[in-house]
Amino acid sequence: MELGEMKAVVTGGASGLGEAVVRSIVSAGGKAVIIDINKDRAAKLMIELGNENLAFFPTDVTSPENVENNLKKAAEFLGSITLLVNCAGIATPGKVLSRKGMMELSQFEKVVQVNLIGTFNMIRVVSSYMAENEANDQQERGVIINTASVAAFEGQIGQAAYSASKGGVASMTLPIAREFAGKGIRVMAIAPGLFETPMFAALPEPAKEELGKSVPFPNRLGMPQEYARLVESIVTNPMLNGEVIRLDGAIRMQPK
Repeated sequence: MELGEMKAVVTGGASGLGEAVVRSIVSAGGKAVIIDINKDRAAKLMIELGNENLAFFPTDVTSPENVENNLKKAAEFLGSITLLVNCAGIATPGKVLSRKGMMELSQFEKVVQVNLIGTFNMIRVVSSYMAENEANDQQERGVIINTASVAAFEGQIGQAAYSASKGGVASMTLPIAREFAGKGIRVMAIAPGLFETPMFAALPEPAKEELGKSVPFPNRLGMPQEYARLVESIVTNPMLNGEVIRLDGAIRMQPK
């Protein structure tokens, strides 16, 4: 498959990694639907790109009804769905036991609900549309790319919820890829390291530079465009399936 031919749904598509993917697809000539809860940011992006191949549907990825209704609209706008890129996520840090006491269970549940269950919610609905696509000459009907994290493998102190949610994303990649193999739908995951995204937006520049220095090479934070480039590589290489690719400059996270 070629990026310019894709009819894509991108969660978290209004900012960060998802925005970079949306820009990449639209600039290549493909069509994209932004799935996000950030209406203001999505509206600005829509105006900036000013492209008839782009649409936005405000969506809570944790809501079955909201996702089902808006993906029906997305499929109608796109004509079909051939690519899903799941970038929506939150990173609410918190120790299990801190000076304030034990973590509220609701905090753990919210992170898992958005990052893991939200990702699965999108997969289950989008795959029902992809399965109806006409196969191409490689017998492909669609590609699903999820966003895990290096925290799935080296979670730091305070990342119990985040690591659990991203570990789930990584772990379900292979079984879903195996299940969808007969339908011609590939399933992959990308595990980014430290990237220049809204999660780091509140940090001062010196703090960002210090974080970047912890990356072996290149000695900096990753750029969202580099994530988008890997998405394109996955889309265009039919042998990439059922795997989690680290995109991290060889970093291995320390306990804190």
